[in-house]
Amino acid sequence: MQQGEITYLKYQNLEDMLKVIIYSAQSMIGVIPMLYYINYSGKHVQFIQTGAVGGATVHYVVQNEKPAKKFIQLKRLSGEFTYIDTIGSDAQSLYVPVLNLEKSTLAFPI
Repeated sequence: MQQGEITYLKYQNLEDMLKVIIYSAQSMIGVIPMLYYINYSGKHVQFIQTGAVGGATVHYVVQNEKPAKKFIQLKRLSGEFTYIDTIGSDAQSLYVPVLNLEKSTLAFPI
């Protein structure tokens, strides 16, 4: 991969993409990627970005509609998720904010 190159990984569903967040949260670094939403060319795209300086990977999924709530409660052990309005107190869950973007320089290969 050349410096500054972006790799795009398109998932069939959000559940599979969220497994990247679970894996990242369990890594030694313990970094939880941010989950972004953008209306891109009339499509509802949710994505996360992973990787280091010099190259990045964008994991994305095209959904049928915009996320209705502000957070995803993601269960660490099962990978099950639900959209919720506020952060809860379940210690076995990750609470991932869904960040709405107005613009992005990313060019999704949709």
